[in-house]
Amino acid sequence: MMKDVLAVVLAGGKGSRLEPLTRDRAKPAVPFGGNYRIVDFSLSNCLNSGIRQMLILTQYKAMSLDRHINLAWRPYFCRELGEFIDVVPPQQRIDENWYQGTADAVYQNIYAIEKERPEYVVILAGDHIYKMNYQRMLKFHQEVNADLTIGALKVDKKAAKEFGVMQVDSSQRVVGFEEKSPSPKTLPNEPDHCLASMGIYIFSARFLFEELCRDATDLQSRHDFGRDIIPNNISKQNVFAFPFQDENQKQSAYWRDVGTLDAYYEANMDLVAVDPMLNLYSEHWPVRTFQPNVPAAKFVFGSRGATDRVGHAQDSIVCSGSVISGGQVERSIIAAHTRVNSYAHVEDSILFSHVTVGRHARIRRAIVDKGVSIPAGCQIGFDLELDRQRGFTISDGGVVVIAKGSVISGTKSVGSPHFAKTENRVSQ
Repeated sequence: MMKDVLAVVLAGGKGSRLEPLTRDRAKPAVPFGGNYRIVDFSLSNCLNSGIRQMLILTQYKAMSLDRHINLAWRPYFCRELGEFIDVVPPQQRIDENWYQGTADAVYQNIYAIEKERPEYVVILAGDHIYKMNYQRMLKFHQEVNADLTIGALKVDKKAAKEFGVMQVDSSQRVVGFEEKSPSPKTLPNEPDHCLASMGIYIFSARFLFEELCRDATDLQSRHDFGRDIIPNNISKQNVFAFPFQDENQKQSAYWRDVGTLDAYYEANMDLVAVDPMLNLYSEHWPVRTFQPNVPAAKFVFGSRGATDRVGHAQDSIVCSGSVISGGQVERSIIAAHTRVNSYAHVEDSILFSHVTVGRHARIRRAIVDKGVSIPAGCQIGFDLELDRQRGFTISDGGVVVIAKGSVISGTKSVGSPHFAKTENRVSQ
C-alpha cells in the first residue's frame, strides 16, 4: 500500500520558544528522553508504517539534524530498491526567499516531490512526540476518496487556541476550520473540548500540486496549510478528518507538542513515571535512533563506610556511557557520557550528554545542555533569582535551563554559549 507514498517532514522551524536549547541546533534535533532526538518519533512512525521514501525539509541551524540523519537513519534505506531519506535544505529553486510558511516550504521543493511521482504525499511536523500508523490513515483517505485528510485529536478548549480547530459532520468530513482562534468552536455535546489538527496531512498528489501552484500566485495568501490551504478547500474539495489512533498501547492517546520549554520538560518527565504514558519499551512500535558504541551505565560506591556516598538512581533514566559515581539521582533523565560525582544530588532534571556534575553540587528542576560542567558545591534551581543573575534561562514554570557552552564558576556564570569552551573545574 505504501510504495506510492512519499513523506515530507517539515523540520525547518526556528523553535524560538525552546531557546536556549535551539540556539545551536534545529528544533527537531533537540535531544529527548536521553537517547533520542525529537524528530525520531515522526521518522519512526514512517518507517514502522512502511513508508520508505522521505524528504526532510530543513532551514535553520540544520547541521546537527543532518548529522543525526546520516548516523541514525540512512542505514535503514536502500537506494537500489528505490528507498531514501534525503535532507533538503532551502535551495531557492523557485525564488530568492526563505520559506514563507508551511505550504511555501513544500511548494519550493515541488520539483523534488514530483520527480518521485507519488500518488499520495504525507506531510508531517518533525517536532511532535507520538506513535501513529500512517497506513491506517491512508486506508481511510482512500476509502472516502479524499483529496486531503487531516489527523485529528481531541484537546482541551484552553489548549485549542494554539491549534487549528475543525468541525466535522457525521462522516468525518471537515465542514469548518479555524487556525489558532482565540475562541475555538467546541465539539457537539462536549463544551470543554475541541477537535484539533495534529499537523498531519495526507494529500492526493495531483490535488496537492495544483493547490500549491494556485496558492503560490495568491498575493493575499500567507502560504500556510492551516491558514490558507485548508480553509480555502473545505467547501469545494473532499477534506476529511481522521481521528488519531495511538500505537502506544495505552488507554489514553499520547501526543505532545514540545514547542515550549515547559512542554518539553513535562514530556520528558512523563518518561520517568513508574508506568509512563509514553511506552518506549514496547517492541510493537519501536522508536529508532542512533545508538553510540559505548559501555553500559555504571553505578559506583556502595554504602560501606559512608552512607551518603552512594551511586544511586531512583525513578530515572540513565543512558549508556554514564557514571553515577557516588552521587544520587531522582526522577531525572541522564543522557550518555554524563557523570554525577560523589555527594552530588540531581532531582527532577534533564542532563544532556557529556555533562559533569561536581561533588556536593545540587541540581533541581533544571535542563542542562550538552557538555556543561557544574562546579563542586554549586546549587541550581534553589534560588531562581540567583540563577537569573548567572545568565540562565528560567521558563514560565520555573525550570532552569543552562545553555550549551556555558561556563559556570562558583555562583556566577560567563555566558558565552557560542564560543566559550567549557572548563572542567570539577573535583573527581
